[in-house]
Amino acid sequence: MTGEGKTTGLTAAAVERRVRALGDKEQARFLQKFFKTGPGQYGEGDVFAGLRVPETRKLAKEYWGLPLTETAKLLKSPIHEARLLALVILVRAYQRGDEPTRERVHRLYLKNARRINNWDLVDISAEHIVGAHLKDRDRSVLYKLAVSKNLWERRIAVMATFNFIKSGEFGETLQIAGLLLRDPEDLIHKAVGWMLREVGKRARPVEEKFLKAHCREMPRTMLRYAIEKFPEGLRKRYLKGETGNRRD
Repeated sequence: MTGEGKTTGLTAAAVERRVRALGDKEQARFLQKFFKTGPGQYGEGDVFAGLRVPETRKLAKEYWGLPLTETAKLLKSPIHEARLLALVILVRAYQRGDEPTRERVHRLYLKNARRINNWDLVDISAEHIVGAHLKDRDRSVLYKLAVSKNLWERRIAVMATFNFIKSGEFGETLQIAGLLLRDPEDLIHKAVGWMLREVGKRARPVEEKFLKAHCREMPRTMLRYAIEKFPEGLRKRYLKGETGNRRD
């Protein structure tokens, strides 16, 4: 089991039915638009029940003990909030599990990476499962994910490094950012810029060294996210491509 809840014998199908029952149609319509589920958009075809994130997190507390095999099935649900619920359960299972459990959760996550198919699903889980698992392990899988043809696997690669950033370790973030400089997807530009900004919060000279080398080739969105917290004058110079050593 993934946790210690009173859920022995519960199935993914039963949990999914609960998610559907708690949904709100008006909220579902809003979420369908917010998460770009229309034809040709990044979330094309995704289906929402209409639960807000706090509601989903509250529901997760009832299902901490959902067996790992059933949690894996829930992660394959067509309902977005059911997949989010599965990921919240998996994060807790990883954080509270023994080493064999953590290995199982990590493998399950990577095996189902393409079901983690929207930015909120990636962002709520990648650093806590993939990043945490690779903290003291070989990280080559991140580079495989970073060059994947799948948008969400690439986002997992960069967002997983948030775990390292919080420990003052920036190398992986910068290397993966370099691999993603010419990525065609705006959601990758935002994620990379965000992680560079997080590096800068802790070590601005480290971020600036990267920016001085790459700011002229970076997508505009990526650069704007990366320099969001810079002093106004410095931010303007980066936007103009002026990357001298003058200090603010």
